[in-house]
Amino acid sequence: MPLDPIDLTVFANIFASVAEEMGVTLGRAAYSPNIKERRDFSCAVFDPAGRMVAQAAHIPVHLGAMPVAVRFARARHTFQPGDLVIFNDPYLGGTHLPDVTMVSAVFLRPTQDEGAENRLLGYVSTRAHQADIGGMAAGSMPVSTELYQEGLIIPPLKLVEGGETNEALLELIYRNVRTPQERAGDFSAQMAAHRIGEERLAAVAARYGVERVREAMDALMDYAEAATRTVLRNVPDGSYAFEDFLDGDGIAPGPVALRVTVTVAGDELTADFSSCDPECEGSVNAVFAVTQSATYYAVRCLTGEEVPVNDGCFRPVRVIAPEGTVVNARPPHAVSAGNVETSQRITDVVLGALAKALPDRIPAASSGTMSNVTVGGFDPFRGRSFAYYETIAGGAGAGPQRDALAAVHTHMTNTLNTPVEALEFTYPFRILRYAVRTGSGGPGRHRGGDGVERVYEFLCPAAVTVISDRREHPPYGLAGGAPGATGDNRLNEKGVPSKVSLSVKEGDRLSIATPGGGGWGTMMHTS
Repeated sequence: MPLDPIDLTVFANIFASVAEEMGVTLGRAAYSPNIKERRDFSCAVFDPAGRMVAQAAHIPVHLGAMPVAVRFARARHTFQPGDLVIFNDPYLGGTHLPDVTMVSAVFLRPTQDEGAENRLLGYVSTRAHQADIGGMAAGSMPVSTELYQEGLIIPPLKLVEGGETNEALLELIYRNVRTPQERAGDFSAQMAAHRIGEERLAAVAARYGVERVREAMDALMDYAEAATRTVLRNVPDGSYAFEDFLDGDGIAPGPVALRVTVTVAGDELTADFSSCDPECEGSVNAVFAVTQSATYYAVRCLTGEEVPVNDGCFRPVRVIAPEGTVVNARPPHAVSAGNVETSQRITDVVLGALAKALPDRIPAASSGTMSNVTVGGFDPFRGRSFAYYETIAGGAGAGPQRDALAAVHTHMTNTLNTPVEALEFTYPFRILRYAVRTGSGGPGRHRGGDGVERVYEFLCPAAVTVISDRREHPPYGLAGGAPGATGDNRLNEKGVPSKVSLSVKEGDRLSIATPGGGGWGTMMHTS
């Protein structure tokens, strides 16, 4: 029986609630502040064919990448009840090595009278950013030149088979990371989230029936596709080009150019990145799944929250990114910064191109960087190694209708900040200043949001890596609005590059000032 609009809404919320409850479980059970406090993770539900049915409102950069991960997991393994696959290889459906993905299949409960060929209900998946996964630098976000330097590479492997955990695999992983106790806690939290997801999805099938659930999955994806196509039909046909720049890759001098031509034809959109710079020596390279994610996100900004996030949203969108470019790197190129920094610039260029088609709808550029900070070493106060990771908020870009928000995580990051109290309770450094960077938003009829300033004081020697951007190329304004202020990184008041590894000693102070968002519209002058 076809689903009416009420049925669609009910099932959309049911499937989303499964993913959301997985996220609540993961966040509450996690050990590290990065997952527990910052909520740097995503959860999603997939149908038996591996198509995404629902994603919780977590991390946009995972939007288009998690379906790729499920596809690789299904290609490598035959799933049975009680199986769970773990991996992080960016070139096999991952994003960067700290993002560890788990995939498990959901089967009907044995008490349900279904044929063996109909037992598979779908899949659930989690992706969580581990604060350390090994490699040359604590936090696994180094200024690197190849993937092997960035951490332990895990291909799709069965961590749990038939309900039995592969303890040898866990022992191998824990031996290659700096904080094994923290990883054990976070992995256990991910596994617990899977058990919740499996139970909840099976309960949905028990309540509504397998065929009704499958029908609802198909109908929701078809609805999202139709809604996305309707939105695209309201975008003027044509080709719209835009370019922007990363400050650099941390190794070679000079900026890195990202260019896109967005072509809208009827109810379909093509984003062509063929003119982007070649893949880089440094780690700003993005894998294709990340480029897809950023493009899908930009299109999702047009459709609005009322359209459910699933495979249907992606069907009208085509992404062209030739191998060997900075937006589709080849192994073993380093990619850790591609996931966090290049993804932001991909978003900026796609939205910049769309602004030419829809000048009254698209906002100016937001801060355009996650301003990543990793700190690691030996904590003499707690007698153990530590590894810390966080991203820092910036200013949002102003839009056609209003001023923008200050001090927020924007676009491809959807995390929270790490509360100062949690940070100082757990690690051997303190925050001396955490404040809005007043005046950093770009002027205009509507003003861009201000960035923030965060100042760390280290209480013991440590290794620090900063991976940031928009320190040389400011977030653009639109419709006559001015750019936002560039960011600024300083160690003991001396400027340091946007991408840098540092050795700090007790008493050193690191200051991160993040960019403001661009302004929108020409200033209105009154006499």
